[in-house]
Amino acid sequence: MAVPLVSVIVPSYNYADSLAVCLRAVAAQTYPAIEVVVVDDRSTDGSVAVAESLGVRVIALDDNGGCGRARNIGVANTTGDILFFVDADVAMAPDAVAEAVAILATEPAVGAVCGIEDPEPLLHDTLVARYRGLQYHHWSASGEGNVTFLFPAMCAIRRSVYQEIGPFNPDLKQTEEVDYGYRLSRRHQLRLTSRVSGRHDHDHQLFPLLRKLFHRARLRIPLYARARRFATGFETASRAWGSLAAAAALPTLLLPLAFGSAALAVPAALLAASIAADRSMYALAYRQRGPAFLAFFVAVHFLVNVTITAGVGVGALQWLTSRPFRQLYDATFPVEATV
Repeated sequence: MAVPLVSVIVPSYNYADSLAVCLRAVAAQTYPAIEVVVVDDRSTDGSVAVAESLGVRVIALDDNGGCGRARNIGVANTTGDILFFVDADVAMAPDAVAEAVAILATEPAVGAVCGIEDPEPLLHDTLVARYRGLQYHHWSASGEGNVTFLFPAMCAIRRSVYQEIGPFNPDLKQTEEVDYGYRLSRRHQLRLTSRVSGRHDHDHQLFPLLRKLFHRARLRIPLYARARRFATGFETASRAWGSLAAAAALPTLLLPLAFGSAALAVPAALLAASIAADRSMYALAYRQRGPAFLAFFVAVHFLVNVTITAGVGVGALQWLTSRPFRQLYDATFPVEATV
């Protein structure tokens, strides 16, 4: 019996360091029927040469348009019944494609399957990368099951479902996956599973990571304002409260100036509440890397929580004052008029 062809689509922008590892992992897949295309989004670091040296077909774009557009172009230039998107900084486990296909074959209600990344960094083994790997793994793994949040770093979608839902919104450069997950999950099950796994070359420097998280939080506000709910599978109410508690702890550090050292109990209580909101994540960091790393993890995640809260606050102000900002996701809600 013939197996369905899987089109592995790798959007890439300046990932020369990890692209070869990614493509070798694709070549090592146990699934027998795969075509591969790299869509290079106007890289300047030799990524095209890396892919071509491995005999992989490359579509080199004339300008940089973001991951969403690159994925759409990959779909238009492939023929597989199943589309498998994999980011250029991810190395899939050898059975990742086979596991995703098996789920789609046995569960017709599932329109797309997303994988869960291992906690260990792929290439850059810095403390920040170790933090991000553990944090991202825990947040993903704790949401395993049916979700509304698309994880496009490893994601298999039936071509028929993609054609039904439509392409990624090319105007969304940092939140196209949240938008697409919301659109897809309204019609089909979107499955997040540890059966599909791989390792990710996570952000390994602190300030680029914080900058990315700030803008992602900011740009999600118009979508959540329209949807009136968080995406499931990553963001939870307890994590939102944890971020707020961490941010609230900052101004309360000034209380001892007016009320004495006893007032330090207030920021301490808020920090404790922030940690308690995601206690299992901190427990994982302790088990994996010990007490010294846990202290570093707590400090970095405090900064992450404050950054996310700041992004939400700025996004809320933009939503109140900017009509174009409120209209970012009009294509997602075509029947609604924006005030």
